[in-house]
Amino acid sequence: MQSTTQKRDLLILGGGLVGMTLALAAARKGITSHVVDRANPADLTADGFDGRASAISTASWNLFKNIGLGERLEPHGSPIASIAVSDQLRPGRLDFTPGPGEGSLGRMFANRELRLALFEAAAEEPLISWHSQVEVTRRDRGEYGVSATLSDGQTLAASLMIAAEGRQSPTRDEAGLVLAKWDYSHRAIIAGLIHELPHDNVAWEIFYAAGPFALLPMLDNADGTHRSALVWTVSEKDAAGVLKLSDRAFLAEVQKRMGDIFGEITSVAPRSSYPLGFHHTAKITAPRLALVGDAAHGIHPIAGQGLNLGLRDVGALAEVLAEGMRIGLEPGDAQLLARYERWRGLDAFTVALATDGLTRIFGIPGRTASAVRRLGMAGIERTPALKNWFMDEARGVTGDMPELLKA
Repeated sequence: MQSTTQKRDLLILGGGLVGMTLALAAARKGITSHVVDRANPADLTADGFDGRASAISTASWNLFKNIGLGERLEPHGSPIASIAVSDQLRPGRLDFTPGPGEGSLGRMFANRELRLALFEAAAEEPLISWHSQVEVTRRDRGEYGVSATLSDGQTLAASLMIAAEGRQSPTRDEAGLVLAKWDYSHRAIIAGLIHELPHDNVAWEIFYAAGPFALLPMLDNADGTHRSALVWTVSEKDAAGVLKLSDRAFLAEVQKRMGDIFGEITSVAPRSSYPLGFHHTAKITAPRLALVGDAAHGIHPIAGQGLNLGLRDVGALAEVLAEGMRIGLEPGDAQLLARYERWRGLDAFTVALATDGLTRIFGIPGRTASAVRRLGMAGIERTPALKNWFMDEARGVTGDMPELLKA
């Protein structure tokens, strides 16, 4: 027998990093929500370092602090003091290092730590009704509200439905929102590395013709051993072979690509991988529906901006809804959705296209292309204004920023 629970302001489908941050940001502004997720929280926060980590920009860190997670997360973040960009470790590398008093370029967090902080805060927040380990069997959007029927028989009602289920969002597809997408025929291989020398909080982006090879600084272990997260892009045809390599053979391949930057790699965590593609919806709203995060735009991890783009969506949507509700509009009001669409549509598309262009430029094989890239990098290195612009982009502090993303 079906049971309908109380109507809330928002019905957030997908309780991952973006969906749960939105629920907490909304709660800070007095907005109630149902959050529905098929996953078991215990699986997502299981112990161990598997290399799955996120670069959190300065703006995204402000958001976490503004929704009350700063103190909980602070001890788990490794600052990114500078970013080194290299073409195959050849001479002419580009260094993005902020000046004195300018702060870091962001922080690296294990995804597990982000989830733990979000889930603990959500469990304590009365304005969030959290439904985990359930499937959505039916979605309805009507003139006066929205609802979702769950596999346990409950029906949840709200004013606005939000799709936060990630790249394969069934809510987006059911709404018929048109998607532009292409496949890079590449796969990102993720692993945690323990290495001999300290990383000095430097994030490395080393470009090879087959794809970028990124080393991201993580906090040292309690015993003082040094850790980094590896994101290695390989072509789809080579991925299965790389994943099947023994740890010893895998380490030898990794060592070959990173040279002696961190000395000897002493161990590697279990590897995981995911296919790389680009997608972008022409519209991020429909009647009583808003898309956030990867449901709206999926980009290459080359610049580490995927999650940060989703968190900008969160800040903008929370602000638009709170301002609208303050003057008596309900969250599903078409005017509010139009404002969110205008605010986020262009910014997300611009970042997505820039990331795609970077992927293609650095993927052109041959010595001539490499020489041209290094010439371009040397030009940026000698132009402070351009370097500062890139650093501001990395920090996420450009454009029309939502209040929640400001210090």
